[in-house]
Amino acid sequence: MRGRLFVMTGASGVGKGTVRAKVLERTRLFYSISMTTRPPRPGERHGVDYYFVDRPAFERLIAEDGFLEYAEYVGHLYGTPKAPVERALARGEDVLLEIEVQGALQVKAKVPEAILIFLLPPSLSELKRRLVLRGQDPPEKIAKRLARAEEEIRNAHLFDYVVVNDVLEKAVGDFLAILTAERRRTPRMQAHLEEALRKDPLLEEELDEILRRSHGGTGH
Repeated sequence: MRGRLFVMTGASGVGKGTVRAKVLERTRLFYSISMTTRPPRPGERHGVDYYFVDRPAFERLIAEDGFLEYAEYVGHLYGTPKAPVERALARGEDVLLEIEVQGALQVKAKVPEAILIFLLPPSLSELKRRLVLRGQDPPEKIAKRLARAEEEIRNAHLFDYVVVNDVLEKAVGDFLAILTAERRRTPRMQAHLEEALRKDPLLEEELDEILRRSHGGTGH
C-alpha cells in the first residue's frame, strides 16, 4: 500500500524543528529534507537540516519541475524536492514534510490525500518572546515574521489538524496521536481485517477437542 504524506507547518519560531526531531525519534517516518536559499543558522548542517543552495541552483530545479512545492518566505526560497518523496511513498513508507504554510497548501492542492498539521504558538506574544530570545534576527525581521505569523494563523482552518506547541511533550504526544489515528483508518487496516477473519485449522481442531472433552460438544 502506498505510504501516507504528512505535512507539518506553522509560523517561524513556533518550534517545528524541535517537534519534528522528537516525533522522528518515536515513530518510523521518511523525513523529506527541504531545499532553501537562506544561509544556515548556527548548528544547521547541509543535507541534514536543509539542502542549502544558491538562488540560481534553486531556480534551475524549478524549471525542471523538480519540486513537489516551493515558496518564497522572508526573502528566501524554500522547496521540497519531488523525487525522494515519490520514491518513499511508492515503497509504502509514510513521509513527513516540514515546510512553510504556502508550500503546505500547494501540496494539498496537488496531493489531496496529504494530511496537513498546523503547529500553533500559545499566543503571538509567546511567539515574539521565542523569536527575540533566539537572537538570530534584527527587530525589523522579527516584525515581518510576526506579521506573517498572524496571517498564517488566520488560515489555520484550512488544515486538517492543529497542535498547540506550549508544552513540548504534550505537543509531541498530540502529533503522534494524529499519526496513529490516520494509520488506523479502515482502508489502511485491510490486512488486519482479513487476518481477524482467518481461522487456523490446527488451532480450531485443538480447541474443538478441548470443548468436546469439557462439554461433550464443539460449542458451535
